[in-house]
Amino acid sequence: MIRPGLASAAGALALVLTGAVAAHSAVETYAAVLADPARPAEDKARDAARKPDQVLALAEIKPGDKVADFIMGGGYFTRVFSAAVGPAGKVYAIQPAEFVQFNAQYGTSQDKVAAELKNVTPLRPSLGAVTVPEPVDVIFTAQNYHDLHLKVAPPTLAGMVNKALFDALKPGGLLIVIDHYAADGSGTRDSDSLHRIDIATVKAEVAAAGFVLVEEQDFLRNPADPRTALVFDGSIKGRTDQFVLKFRKPK
Repeated sequence: MIRPGLASAAGALALVLTGAVAAHSAVETYAAVLADPARPAEDKARDAARKPDQVLALAEIKPGDKVADFIMGGGYFTRVFSAAVGPAGKVYAIQPAEFVQFNAQYGTSQDKVAAELKNVTPLRPSLGAVTVPEPVDVIFTAQNYHDLHLKVAPPTLAGMVNKALFDALKPGGLLIVIDHYAADGSGTRDSDSLHRIDIATVKAEVAAAGFVLVEEQDFLRNPADPRTALVFDGSIKGRTDQFVLKFRKPK
């Protein structure tokens, strides 16, 4: 008979080992994807911090899938998804018109990625009218959800966008949201000033659109981040405490 204390310790060890095996499996499964020669060297240098292999595993992305990279930024994950879905798949690289208007480099980055990768289709809708030409298997957004609550955004924007993303997914499709942690209970208070958002707010807003939260991962956590600094501040840039949420559209 195992004593309660030992049972608890054994259970904790099993969870740790399970997580370690899953992470190792993801590394092996997506090694060829991350080694794709189409990925720039500067992107590969960021892999240790962004952990794209674990992102791909969480999103269950496989060859032939259709993926939407919502607010694609410079295209780091767009390129990863392009390699993962292969020539039979498709990636919709979404760069909102408002972002391009704010900084033309967003448009330049989008054009460059789309020109280089045949399975990438660029889209540039307004945030208030996000659409995808066909239902997709996965929608992904990283370090951008808080932007739906910038001071310039109407208070209804997050709800509108979440509903649009829900409609763009196939039944059973996945939405992956990664963003910078704000202080617990802070809501959207720091979305504009620090570019952070409270995880509880994201969960509630996305669920309100009809999504079901199915998994929460901690592979981008950094307990050393006090969550009080602007994410672009040199003291924490590239090392922020980030949450990773996996939602599913019911079938």
